[in-house]
Amino acid sequence: MKQLLSSPSKFLIPLVVIGLLAGLFFSLGNKSQAPDVTFTTIEGKTIKMSDLRGKTVLVNFWATDCPGCIKEMPDLVNTYKQYHDKNFEIIAVAMPYDPPSQVLNYSQKNALPFPVMHDGFSEISTKFEDVRLTPTSFIIDKNGKIVRKSIGELDFASLRSYLDSRKETAS
Repeated sequence: MKQLLSSPSKFLIPLVVIGLLAGLFFSLGNKSQAPDVTFTTIEGKTIKMSDLRGKTVLVNFWATDCPGCIKEMPDLVNTYKQYHDKNFEIIAVAMPYDPPSQVLNYSQKNALPFPVMHDGFSEISTKFEDVRLTPTSFIIDKNGKIVRKSIGELDFASLRSYLDSRKETAS
C-alpha cells in the first residue's frame, strides 16, 4: 500500500517541473510586437516604427524633471554613439506633462544625438503599455518584438552586453 501512495508523487513532481519549464519557455518565446507608431521629433521629422525593422531600438520615456532620466542621459548618449553604426537606434519620448519648450531646450543644451519627441497627446506612451513612470525603456529587436521593458534607470552593462550579443551587421 505504501508503495502505491509514494508512486504518484514520483510522477507528479517531474510533471509539475516540466509544466513550469514549458510555461517559462512559452512566456520567453512569446514576445509582444512593438506598436506600429509614428514618432514626430521636436524638429518635425517623422519616424515610423515599421521603418526601424532590421535595427535594435531603445524607446526611452523620460522627462526633464525626472532625476533618474537626467542621470541616465549621458549613458544613453554614449551608448548611442558607440552602437548607432551597428544598427542601433534610440528614440527619446518626453512625457505629455513635460513642457515642450523645456524638452527642446534640454535637447539642444545637451546636444542629444538621437531623435527626441514630445508626446503631447499621450499617443505614444498609451500605445507602449500606457507608460506613466519615468524613466521607462523598451528594447525592441530587429524583428519589431519587445525583448525587454525596464522601469527605472537602465542597467547599461546589461544593455551593452545585449547589444554586443546580437548577430546584426551595419547597413
